[in-house]
Amino acid sequence: MERKDTGLAFLLQYENVAWYENGRVRILDRRIYPEKVTYVECSSWQEVRQAIADMVTQSAGPYTAAAMGMALAAYQVRNEGAEKQRQFLADAAEGLAHARPTTANRMERITVGCLATAENALNAGQDAATALFNAAIDSLNRRYGIMEKVGVYLAGLFPQEGGILTQCFGETIVGMMLKTARISNNPVKIICAETRPFLQGARLTASCAADMGFDTTVITDNMVAYMMQQGHIDLFTSAADTIARDGHIANKIGTFQIALLADIFEIPYYVTGIPDADKKSTADIRIEQRNPEETLSCHGVRHTHPAVKGIYPAFDITPPQLIKGIVTDKGIYNPQELSAYFETPPDRFY
Repeated sequence: MERKDTGLAFLLQYENVAWYENGRVRILDRRIYPEKVTYVECSSWQEVRQAIADMVTQSAGPYTAAAMGMALAAYQVRNEGAEKQRQFLADAAEGLAHARPTTANRMERITVGCLATAENALNAGQDAATALFNAAIDSLNRRYGIMEKVGVYLAGLFPQEGGILTQCFGETIVGMMLKTARISNNPVKIICAETRPFLQGARLTASCAADMGFDTTVITDNMVAYMMQQGHIDLFTSAADTIARDGHIANKIGTFQIALLADIFEIPYYVTGIPDADKKSTADIRIEQRNPEETLSCHGVRHTHPAVKGIYPAFDITPPQLIKGIVTDKGIYNPQELSAYFETPPDRFY
């Protein structure tokens, strides 16, 4: 079986994202990695959905978890008749796709594809769980392969030995941009904004960069202006959970304010990802509002007065005028001319 995760960090190895085996799905708990390497074991698709909702896996991890969750759903209903299996899988597809609202459109592409795979298997008298697991691996290979193209374009923008600021955890693009920089003998310095409240930058992006041998520094979210002012940052990059056709992007909360600072200090900001054909503008972007209690503690330790309230929009929206370019598998686009991306049919991603 061909795999595209060769040479990437521990976090990006397929088995360490989400993995179906023997009637269970194992998901690396990114909420506590790298302090602890712990896997959440799910014995039903409903448990996979809850794990996604609870942020056990983040960034692109939910896409893999959803695909593996569909294989688990097929296993759960394997002894039932074909029609009951179809209905059960349809319910699982709907539930998994909507575990988190902001990325539901992308998750639906995965689960709808899984339904087609399951239908073909059932019609051929084959085991649907096995077919869905194999399809999940195919999806991983496809996504990693496409993001490798994005990584090549992005790394080509890195100044030699430059300081690269990241936000949150861009998943595969982090590994692919660093893999390309390594091949190109460009020892860039990676500076990771910590990304409160789940610290994806400090725990995940920084771990990947360090695993792959790069000089890696974590800064708190309120140090960005200082680091830019002192000349430590040459380029800012992030992935995006949504890229609308009009060039607006939704990404982890805090991305907008870093983009504003990058604009002030004349530091280019490059967004990576595949534009969403079904998101025309900000009107089509739904921002997930998470439990505000999650902002009042860190690693299970509450740090506020009992009477203090929190607020937690999981994402914010950055306008195209703050973005130097959107880096895709087809090249780098001016965000205000992103419609050109769709002039040729995109490759299947999910």
